Amino acid sequence: MWGKVVKGNSFDSAAWWTAAGERFQSRAPCKAAHVASAVRAVIINIFEVAVMHEMTLLINIAVALVAAFFGGLAARRLALPPIIGYMLAGIAIGPSTPGFVGDLNTISQLAEMGVIFLMFGVGLHFSLGDLWRVRNVAIPGALGQMLLATLLGVALARLWGWSTASGLVLGFSISIASTVVLLRGLMDNGLLNTPHGQAAVGWLVLEDLATVFILIVMPSLAATGAGFDWLNLGATLLKAGLFVLLLMFVGQKLIPWLLLTIAHTKSRELFILATLALALGTALGAAQLFGVSLALGAFMAGILVGRSPLSHQVGADLLPFREAFSVLFFVSIGMLVNPGYLVDNIGSVLVLAVLIMIGKPVITMLMGLIFPWPARTALVVSAGLSQIGEFSFILGQAGMSLNFINRDQYSLILAGALCSITLNPAMFRLILPAERWLQGHPALWRALNRHGTAPPAVEESIADHVVIVGFGQVGRYIVTVLGQMRIPHLVVETDAARVEELGRLKVPTLFGDAANSEVLEHAGLNRARTMVVTVPEEAAAEMIVSATRSLAPSLPIIVRAATDHGVQRLADLGAQHIVHPQMEGGLEIVRHTLLQLGFPMREVYRYADAVRRERYDSGRDGVTDHRVLNELIGAVNSIEITWITLSPGNALAGGTLEDAAVRSRTGASVVALQRDRNLIANPNSSTVLMPGDRVGLIGESEQLEAAEKLFTSGGVTL
Repeated sequence: MWGKVVKGNSFDSAAWWTAAGERFQSRAPCKAAHVASAVRAVIINIFEVAVMHEMTLLINIAVALVAAFFGGLAARRLALPPIIGYMLAGIAIGPSTPGFVGDLNTISQLAEMGVIFLMFGVGLHFSLGDLWRVRNVAIPGALGQMLLATLLGVALARLWGWSTASGLVLGFSISIASTVVLLRGLMDNGLLNTPHGQAAVGWLVLEDLATVFILIVMPSLAATGAGFDWLNLGATLLKAGLFVLLLMFVGQKLIPWLLLTIAHTKSRELFILATLALALGTALGAAQLFGVSLALGAFMAGILVGRSPLSHQVGADLLPFREAFSVLFFVSIGMLVNPGYLVDNIGSVLVLAVLIMIGKPVITMLMGLIFPWPARTALVVSAGLSQIGEFSFILGQAGMSLNFINRDQYSLILAGALCSITLNPAMFRLILPAERWLQGHPALWRALNRHGTAPPAVEESIADHVVIVGFGQVGRYIVTVLGQMRIPHLVVETDAARVEELGRLKVPTLFGDAANSEVLEHAGLNRARTMVVTVPEEAAAEMIVSATRSLAPSLPIIVRAATDHGVQRLADLGAQHIVHPQMEGGLEIVRHTLLQLGFPMREVYRYADAVRRERYDSGRDGVTDHRVLNELIGAVNSIEITWITLSPGNALAGGTLEDAAVRSRTGASVVALQRDRNLIANPNSSTVLMPGDRVGLIGESEQLEAAEKLFTSGGVTL
């Protein structure tokens, strides 16, 4: 039908409308359906014509991103990871569902960049030190769990009649957990910076290394019955080893030097281009010159860049690219899912989901009986790794490209991922009930918990405290002061280096993004005295204030604002005390300036308070309270206040204010006295003057000059 629409390279509008009418009539048996079918026909035709006019790339990117946006938004509304929404968006525009069908080849090529950026990010944040600190748990646990899970996958695949190679792909895929999902789960539950969470992260680091190795050796697996190709495996490992050695010896100095050189040009555009070229160029060079996977090249490039002092800036600059192309990667994964096959094989889907969500945790808990791990560590690791995700997708795609598995088998792996990722938050919520159940069975609890009782979670061990979000320059001062005053406090911080510093200082800390996760639910807000938000980003502060107000409606909130408009928005969201650092700094400078010029201190403070009321309370855009300013200007013409220090050896020292007779001698009046950081307002006549006292006096200029001579001269006699 649609072949009549395009004749050569020209578009026949009459044929287009005729075809649309035919589709309209064929699909609309009732009046209500006529409208829906017509609208749908028009949309489909527009996309088809756009594709025919060689707009394939643009249309596919636009549709994939728009569909992913709505899918991700819906997933977050349902408190699910956005990955679920992205994959469902891919299913919606895939060839197995009605409606617009995206070009899988086009989106898959873009998704390859997502794989590169994902593996580059893994290398960028890879740390052997982190792995070594939890080696007693991570090394035997990860290797043992991956081996047993792979064997279970192979056994299940053989039960389904799959080949051994297909079974290995299935086993590898279910043995590796998702980095994104694990970190999000740990962060949302306040576990990321606990010993149990760190053990899970170290476990994941080792799985990432294993993934890279598996991707290297997979081409050497025999796709036929000829047996394993050891010669091919040896050649593959040799080429990979040469690539790693070359990159380590040459790139270890070249890449950090190159980044520093580009940074000295003071051009952010060049710096971003350099990092993109390093990530993509190294990955493609590894594939083309050494025949190894793109993933290995990107991973090694990330490790080398991570050794540069500019690694944090590289990570920040590449984050938007990584997120965007990762979304396309997940969309492309969803496009490969065949819903019809999954419905027809729902039993297999459920069996695989049970193996991932129950089988893997059971393996971990059984290993906890063998190795001396704390029981809570085994429970946290079991919950965190009871899912599969992006690395399983990468392994599955590699298996498809090598013809080890077909598209329907890959759909089954993806269905297992969807189920396990969707239910993973519930697995974290089962940690405490499972721990209580185990404690109710003393023999089992003693067998699992050979390290004694685990320390309580942060939110369970603190009360009547101050919650501080952000440990930057402002937050650091607050933590220092509260620590000196021995006021309980808890810090929520998203920077790993600062979290480590807080750990060394023994400050209770939750590692997570308070603006973009559920970590605040574990800060004990209902038991806190106040919340202090010090993050400089105003949008993040607004999200934190909004979340806090919903969790603890009566909790006082002190927040930092970045703009005048932000003051009003934060107040509307429920913040009671808002501080605008730029305005406060300006007022402090004004205060010093006016006092230096001789303006009365009381009037200066009154003026500053008026400005604060005007900005914070009313939200107006004015700069000053003109009435108070005019009163301030008028006050200086009639009366002044000044502080005079009683000099050592002065004859007034040791006598009382009544003996000094300051008012009768000079005309000035003593209104305050400061001694050893203690302020005495309106001292009485019996107050004894001591050397070094600072005496506050008010009066006219001539009177204050006479008083200054009286207090600073050493030869005055009574």
